[in-house]
Amino acid sequence: MDRHMDGWAHGGWPRGHTGDGMSARTTVPLAERQIFAMGGGGFTMEPANPLLDDYVLSLAKAKEPRILFLPTASGDTTPQINAFKARFSGRTCVAEHLSLFRLRETRVPLKEMVLDQDILYVGGGSMRNLLAIWRAHELDDMLVQAWQQGTVLAGLSAGAMCWFQAGLTRSSGPPEPLEGLGLLEGSLTVHADGEPERLPVWLSCLREGTMPGGWALDDGVGLLFRGYTLDRIVSSRPGAEAQRVDAIAGELLRKRLQPELLGGKISDPLGGYDDAVEEMRRVHRLRRGTGGRRM
Repeated sequence: MDRHMDGWAHGGWPRGHTGDGMSARTTVPLAERQIFAMGGGGFTMEPANPLLDDYVLSLAKAKEPRILFLPTASGDTTPQINAFKARFSGRTCVAEHLSLFRLRETRVPLKEMVLDQDILYVGGGSMRNLLAIWRAHELDDMLVQAWQQGTVLAGLSAGAMCWFQAGLTRSSGPPEPLEGLGLLEGSLTVHADGEPERLPVWLSCLREGTMPGGWALDDGVGLLFRGYTLDRIVSSRPGAEAQRVDAIAGELLRKRLQPELLGGKISDPLGGYDDAVEEMRRVHRLRRGTGGRRM
């Protein structure tokens, strides 16, 4: 896939930037850094279905991983925190939550707590509020550093879109584009089946060039990235889907992606999509009279 997106610079940290003066000794190779972005599901939406959350735990190398829940996007609401505890308290892990609204109750310094985790799990809610509060506490820097050290970054809804260049938020009501941290290139929109009003707005933004191409996820679907590369698409629900959509010269190229139902057969996540994108670009170059030159 062409990694250059016209009109969109990399919205977050420059590649190779450490965020806090980290030495090379503390980083892990890019291919070992993982981000798992879910369109919806997990313990807040599927209390009787643990498949996605079990998958999150499986991504950590530790036998008893430390997992920290960040419910910032919801305003650190008690129901989300209780749902997290109910899901993970009986599993082989050390589960804690971090409330930025009640930091005075935290006995460990914020940075120490964040960097001591194997998994950082971000809940849903307001993406706009999430990013503003993180930046106020410089938590965005800490999350980048944790990722570079090999901590798994996971999240759903707002907690999934935040890792990309852009997401489609409903923080103010109607769906609208919002710049994310930019750890991953492209855009993400979530709840494609549960909140269908999001998808037309996202497609319009792609067509107009106000958002880069990216993915639309149904509830229950998750994308696993290793480094900057999409490695796997999984789902906790039969029939749930993902889409990859790119805009080329104002035309949309859409590809439905069939996730792997957790416990089922592993499949190619893109299924020849790169070839289709390149062919469409070739056609547009020919129409502009540029022949086979790459522009």
